Amino acid sequence: MPRRESSPDNCVCGPSSAIPSGFAIITGLFSKWILLGNHPAGQTNLLERGNILNISGTQSTFDSAAFLANAGLGRRIVKLEPKDTFFSQGDPADTVFFLQRGRAKLTVVAQSGKEATITLLSDGDFVGEESLAAIPGLRLATASAVNSCVALKITREEMIRVMHDEPTFADLFLKFILTRSMRIQADLVDQFFNSSEKRLARILLIMAEFGKPGERDTFIPPISQETLAEMIGTTRSRVSFFMNRFRTLGYINYDGRIQVNKSLLNVVLLDQFPGHNAQKPLLPKIGDDIKIVISKVETILKPVVPIVKTVMKPVIPIVTAVRRKLSATAGD
Repeated sequence: MPRRESSPDNCVCGPSSAIPSGFAIITGLFSKWILLGNHPAGQTNLLERGNILNISGTQSTFDSAAFLANAGLGRRIVKLEPKDTFFSQGDPADTVFFLQRGRAKLTVVAQSGKEATITLLSDGDFVGEESLAAIPGLRLATASAVNSCVALKITREEMIRVMHDEPTFADLFLKFILTRSMRIQADLVDQFFNSSEKRLARILLIMAEFGKPGERDTFIPPISQETLAEMIGTTRSRVSFFMNRFRTLGYINYDGRIQVNKSLLNVVLLDQFPGHNAQKPLLPKIGDDIKIVISKVETILKPVVPIVKTVMKPVIPIVTAVRRKLSATAGD
């Protein structure tokens, strides 16, 4: 049976139904390089060399790092200042950005005007990958710079071409999509099951890039407490309380810029708060307070007790007689 070759249109623009961002690319790549035809004899397994995609035994000469570092056909370098936007919610989804340097954030605005921060981005991340869906549409979120950013702006057509023609680049992009998917799942679990204090600790660690290889700058980019509150789903006053608490416990340093210490990992990984119970009132202290209150009440009532006894003295025999009469009536 002759082998059927796939076209670029079959890879990305084939289905007419709406496909989530990134998944159209993944489906197209697997249909082109994995699902169609038999692998030649002696070809290594797809994951044997640590790559997700591998379509031939020949060594690729394509340099993904150079492609993402330099301008060229269908791509150009853009520079953004803090609060500048890469794209806005509702814009046509026709480009992909690769963040070379700086930090950015994705935000969504509801019809009521309420704004929510979805995620934070750092250098090495792609943003706007929803433009590679089978049917290009409109942007679902706004991407804006947190600090000074440098990014590579790639047109949708050029991104699709290099994805089809260069498997090493497709492998890199697929790894990014899978990592982003795992991050989103972790965010959902964090939102559903962890306390707001623990969610704040996790966000601070992510912003400080703990867990990534190499020496990282533990200072996080400037960010408002309102933005942190939006990300973890709580109020600004609660974020302020938690930040002061983290500083008191030595988890962060705050003097103009926020510096995250490694000890904050204990909050996320081990759920440990040294001195956490120290803020709770101690029972012995409560008992001492009650004793003081009782002593003061006795002091106030002490001169009143003799007066009450004097007033009640002629009433006691009357009450006693009434009780006896009621008892006799009940006995009859």
